[in-house]
Amino acid sequence: MRKLFFPSLIIVGAIIIIARLFYLQIVDGSYLIKSENNAIKIVYEYPERGYIFDRNGELLVANQPSYDIMVIPREVKNIDTLELCKILEITKEDFIKKIEKAKVYSPRLPSLFMAQLSKKEFAAFQEKQRHYKGFYIQKRSLRDYQVDYAANVFGYIRQINEAELERRPYYKSGELIGIRGVEQAYEEQLRGVRGVFYIQRDKHNKEIGSYKEGKYDTLAKKGKDLTITIDAELQKYGEQLMVNKRGGIVAIEPKTGEILALVTAPSYDPGLLVGKNRSKNYIAIDSIPGKPFFDKVLQGQFSPGSPFKILTGLVGLQEGVIDTQTRFSCARGFYYSRGGFMGCHDVGAWNLHPAIAKSCNTYFAQTFMKTVNKYPTPAQGVDAWYKHLASFGLDNYMGYDLPSGQKGRIPNSTFYQKWFPNGGWSSTTIVSNSIGQGEVEMTPIQLANVMCAVANEGYYYTPHIIKKIEGEEIDKSFVQKKQTTIDSRHFKPVIEGLLEVYQSGTASRLRVPGINICGKTGTVENFVNVDGNRVKLTDHSSFLAFAPKENPKIVIAVFIENGGWGASYAGPIASLMIEKYLKKEISRTDLETRMLNANLSANYVTKDKAERQKAERERLKREQEKLKNIK
Repeated sequence: MRKLFFPSLIIVGAIIIIARLFYLQIVDGSYLIKSENNAIKIVYEYPERGYIFDRNGELLVANQPSYDIMVIPREVKNIDTLELCKILEITKEDFIKKIEKAKVYSPRLPSLFMAQLSKKEFAAFQEKQRHYKGFYIQKRSLRDYQVDYAANVFGYIRQINEAELERRPYYKSGELIGIRGVEQAYEEQLRGVRGVFYIQRDKHNKEIGSYKEGKYDTLAKKGKDLTITIDAELQKYGEQLMVNKRGGIVAIEPKTGEILALVTAPSYDPGLLVGKNRSKNYIAIDSIPGKPFFDKVLQGQFSPGSPFKILTGLVGLQEGVIDTQTRFSCARGFYYSRGGFMGCHDVGAWNLHPAIAKSCNTYFAQTFMKTVNKYPTPAQGVDAWYKHLASFGLDNYMGYDLPSGQKGRIPNSTFYQKWFPNGGWSSTTIVSNSIGQGEVEMTPIQLANVMCAVANEGYYYTPHIIKKIEGEEIDKSFVQKKQTTIDSRHFKPVIEGLLEVYQSGTASRLRVPGINICGKTGTVENFVNVDGNRVKLTDHSSFLAFAPKENPKIVIAVFIENGGWGASYAGPIASLMIEKYLKKEISRTDLETRMLNANLSANYVTKDKAERQKAERERLKREQEKLKNIK
């Protein structure tokens, strides 16, 4: 019995292996199509990418056909290389380089040889394609933009690179992928699913039909159409108002968190990043001063300036250190410590309502210090202040559905303990935070979200760009209400003060007939380093508003770099955007003409010089690091 055990084991094992091989080769055969098999040719069919519509159903992004040349290196035999190079208008060196790159990817699988042929190149190649074994035409879809604006909203598509291929196994060499904006955020929905067809070949490499009668073939599935929250007309108008200026505009529907407009300036025509000239155009756009690819609304972190006083007042009310009748005297500023003076532009004794309307630095600095000083230690006071601000979504990524963004900065006790490891800091040390300067930094979209919470009297929805996905639900987090730590009753007096800004305060010249707008001007100090010296430039202009006061339908934040007073440029643009959205026409043509014709280019000369010097310092630093590594 013992003698028979091992021979029997070997026989059983052999039967199992033979049975498995029979199943794989004769019954199943799927292993063949998963391997690099010479007898099977794989052909991909690429679907149309999903269309993009605005909130009103206007088509913004469609598709156009594109033709690439693919190569299977192992099949390239006995071709007239010089003739092919002449047809495609490339050098022999380029030909060799492309073939070698394809071999590295795979000798047996198709690789992109040349993308997006012109009509002339396509016609010439198609006519003689039969002479170039191993080469074939692959049809794809490129974007066809129906508008020449909103480039930062859409993003763009390009060929996937090698690093991305390693991280994302779904993709093949030469395939297209969404970069930035909606194209990146909703890549999986927009791209669809490619079709795959397996063609069997005989021993002479001649195609003889579908492998296994098409059993493993799959049809391409078109990408899903998207409806985004953007109002196309409002977006277009915002970009027109921002010509020859730098900065951003964001408009949000406060009751839903839907983004109505997302403008960054300077911008560019999204159609420039489509076609064979995409790379050349990308380099040209990237070299434009003002960084068109840097979305200032989502990525720009700035001192918020006076609009931050809204939060200072709300926290003071919630903490009980002030009420609506609390008064502070202002004599063009006040001494908050020995030798420490904070300036202001007015004289008087104000309570909350006029303090908001007049944007009194003294009032909000005193409120901030009272808030911090309420607690036994400055650390505890600052952390209580921080907790309230964090409930507005500050000092954190907001969770919106666009791929770029910044956290901003709201300092807490941990932050200051690092700055002052030996202690010695107090409310007076950090009083500049009270008026949106100091260590506080926010993005324009964070500012807009704060105003949404004010307009809603205590809650907000996460800002988002998606309204509808074909055959799919949107992320549930976008319809969940987020509550702040501020009681609803404290918002009403603040809103009355914001209305007064337009009635008799700093924005009184920006009123729009028939619309009760609540707003807040902001002027932010602006310094750069030039030739080793700290140079003060024209202040940044900011503005925050919502309208109408009853049942608000739009919140808007505007930030204009080097724009001066808040009411100079940011305020007028905010008023015009609000009127455009609510009334679909403009009555304040005086403001419109001035904004459309305003050119702030001269204000950016010194800043551009500072940016060039900074870039040069960084370049020299990188070169020095390289030299260190070589040594």
